[in-house]
Amino acid sequence: MNAVFPGSFDPITSGHMDVLTRAAKIFDQVTVTVMHNARKQGRHLFTLEERMDILREATAHLPNVRVDTFGGLLVDYMARQEPGSVILRGLRAVSDYEYELQIAHLNRQIGDAETVFIMAATRWSFVSSSMVREIASYGGDVSEMVPRASASALRRKHADVYAEREAEKQEQRQTQLG
Repeated sequence: MNAVFPGSFDPITSGHMDVLTRAAKIFDQVTVTVMHNARKQGRHLFTLEERMDILREATAHLPNVRVDTFGGLLVDYMARQEPGSVILRGLRAVSDYEYELQIAHLNRQIGDAETVFIMAATRWSFVSSSMVREIASYGGDVSEMVPRASASALRRKHADVYAEREAEKQEQRQTQLG
């Protein structure tokens, strides 16, 4: 049985990776699908190509995981998959469940697509891509919240902020020493 793990992955977090790694042990193949939404054009930190590159690097150690992209209705993408494929969604909290349940019902109603939920490990229940982006935009350390590929991409994207923050830390050390 195959699973499709859709999302924007802007960027992929350790919570996503937790769900994905566990799913790769359950399913024959997992396709991480970066959904392209034309209405959100320009609202992502990373381009579609950058997100796909980050995902490929982050999942390189998982032989049964592949990365793809799709624009449009997820049920249309699912209709092109191997029969019996399911939608995979990760859950962090009850609030996620309420939203995802509605989407799962809609996908079942309009496209006969089944959804499987995997709970993210508790240690990742507070991590979201939007929070990671915000912390990184101020030069904060997100290395524990994202895979190495995402952390590197965030440092490159916000290189000036990280350099400024490092200079401030260096200045504080000098002040404390002397």
